[in-house]
Amino acid sequence: MKANNQYINNQVENLKHKLEESDYQIIKCYEASLLGEKLPYDIKELHAVRQQIRDEINILQKKISNA
Repeated sequence: MKANNQYINNQVENLKHKLEESDYQIIKCYEASLLGEKLPYDIKELHAVRQQIRDEINILQKKISNA
């Protein structure tokens, strides 16, 4: 069971890293929005992908807490 939790924790960390990789895109969109400029990335798609990653993280974390 402990090895399984470690595997899940590794998956969670990998997913968190994916979120961090797209933080730059979020920041650039926010800056462009504040300046009234065209967004450099498709914010709806970016948000959807990031939310999917968050949902996956939540599912994995629930597995650990229920173990």
